[in-house]
This record gives sequence, structure tokens and C-alpha cells, in this order.
Amino acid sequence: MKNTESIELARKIRIHALRMVHKAKTSHIGTCFSMADLLAVLFGKVLNFNASNPSWTERDRFILSKGHGAAIYYAVLAECGFFSKKWLGNYCQNGSQLPGHSTKTGIPGIEISTGSLGHGLSIGCGMALVGNRDKKNYRIFVMLSDGELNEGSNWEAILFASQHRLDNLLCIIDYNKIQGLGNVKEIIALEPLKEKFQSFGWAVKEIDGHNLNNISKSLRDIPFENGKPSMIIAHTVKGKGVSFMENNLAWHYKSPNNDELLVALSELEENI
Repeated sequence: MKNTESIELARKIRIHALRMVHKAKTSHIGTCFSMADLLAVLFGKVLNFNASNPSWTERDRFILSKGHGAAIYYAVLAECGFFSKKWLGNYCQNGSQLPGHSTKTGIPGIEISTGSLGHGLSIGCGMALVGNRDKKNYRIFVMLSDGELNEGSNWEAILFASQHRLDNLLCIIDYNKIQGLGNVKEIIALEPLKEKFQSFGWAVKEIDGHNLNNISKSLRDIPFENGKPSMIIAHTVKGKGVSFMENNLAWHYKSPNNDELLVALSELEENI
């Protein structure tokens, strides 16, 4: 997939997610938009999968640990052919296949159910350990939020991964600097984040999480170092793509009204 195709995929999934949360009157559009470009490159260029056979044993595994970003995760799965895009119109409705947090049951392409933060990386470590022991070539990708790093279970997994030399594991931090109750640095400061991960035995890259060239280059060669798990700290913008949503905590919780939907759609059509 060329960068122009990644740009188009990112635009499409942002628009899907926006329409989904508007219709369902649900939240978390800000966190969806901050990781849209990362998902577009991952699913468009990097991950090995077979949408017609989601249980293919040699597939790469992707875990969205920040399960509240489910809307855009469903959107990229639908765009990649895992299920019909018609499903997206019933997101978070009574009887829908697609609940508000990513759920494995009945949804092709989802590896585990997530929502309660701090569990995805530990499960990813288990998958990676099995893959290494069975001498498999598949890789494990885990997307974490920055606020999620408040959970101690992540740091146990970070220690475990380096101890067991899980170089088939890649973790991506969607570092948009805003969590549920405010700015990350004011809740529990994470910096110096790169140095923390390096001291725990990980190979680390820092990138602009909206620069498709940066994203593609950083994902080109995995592992970054043999014998070490890989970490990408992706600096992102909450609400990226819609001016009045960017860096605005309110859009962790708000659903766009009809007027806001029209303005947001106009901006996405023009700018993304």
C-alpha cells in the first residue's frame, strides 16, 4: 500500500468512526482519531492477515489494549474486509454485533476483548512467548494508551517481555498526552518515557504518530534489536483531523451533535 492509500484509509476510518459515535451518541472519538494513522499503516502495510480466514494460524496478532477506541478499530476491520461495513451503522445499538468496547465474541479479526485498561500487553506477552517457543514467524502488536501506563500490570509485562527476550513483540504507545481526567503530565507524569523503557530492556523508537513515512519506516524492520521487545512511542494529537476536537479533553467524552458532525465531516473531507 502506498502512502496515498494509507492517507485514504485513515480518512475513511475517521469518517466511519465519526458517523458511528454520532449515531450511537457515544464517546471516545478523540482517542479514535489520535490512532487513526497508526491503524491505517498497520492494517494497510504491515500486518500479515487473511480477512477471509481470521483464524489463520500464521497471522500476526493485533491487540487494542485501549479498548475504548473500538469504533475506529471496527472501522479499519470493516475496510479490510473482515466483516460488512453495514455492521458499522449499528454500532452500540441494541442487538448490535459491535459494542462500545472491542469484543472478540462474534467479531472477526479481534483477538481479545478489551476495555478494562492494563491487560492487553500481558496477554500479548503470553502470545509472543508461545510463538517463540513454537518457533513461529508471526508477530504480536499491542496498542496502548498513555493514560493506561498508570496501570501497574503494564510494568510487570514490560519486565516480563525483556526477561524472556520477546523480540516478536511490538508495543505502540498512542501518546496523545490527554487521559480521562486531564493532561497526562498532571495526573501521573510519564517522562522520561523513552529512557524508562530502555532501562527495562526494550528497543525504543520515538516517532510522529501522524507522519505516515515515519510510521512506515519505524515498522519496516521488527525487531529493532535481536533479543529485545520493540517499543514505539508515537506522539499523537487527541482528536487529530478535526480542528475543534484537537487537544480537547471534552472529546474523550462528547458525542458530536448534528452541526458538529457536518463541520467535522467537512474538515475530514478537505484536510485528511
